[in-house]
Amino acid sequence: MWQIWKQFWQTYWQIWTIDKPAELGDWLWQILVVELAAFLDRLTLRRVVAFVPVVILVFAYLHRIPLPPELLLLGDMLAYIDIFSMIFLVGIFTRVATVMTVIRQAADHARWILQRVPIALRVLDIRHLRTKAIGGRKRRDRANTDDDIAVFPGMARFPGMACA
Repeated sequence: MWQIWKQFWQTYWQIWTIDKPAELGDWLWQILVVELAAFLDRLTLRRVVAFVPVVILVFAYLHRIPLPPELLLLGDMLAYIDIFSMIFLVGIFTRVATVMTVIRQAADHARWILQRVPIALRVLDIRHLRTKAIGGRKRRDRANTDDDIAVFPGMARFPGMACA
């Protein structure tokens, strides 16, 4: 009887400690290693923060301790961080769009000014200033006459007043 029990126990031990885990080996490797690594790759800080209130509640119920209101409000605050961050990002994008619009308008204005520089130079005609002055026109001597322009527009020039 003892030999039969010993043989049964050795066979049973062999099956449940070696054979069955070997059959489940690939499945256990897939679940405990590959799937866990994939889950950790997808895990983000946002998901961790969203999971914090759940952990607080689980520990509170396991230990049967009363939850202070601060911990309950902490979970709400962590949930509101998402909303606040979205509002903050929309505000930043709006400011960036405004700055980009101002920069674009300044660049358009500068381009407009630079396009008019050749026109202004043609009006000044700097290249031919000397040739015009060399011409045969005589300059009129300035004499103090009453025909000079007024010092202040709209006011008459008084006799004996020197021109500036």
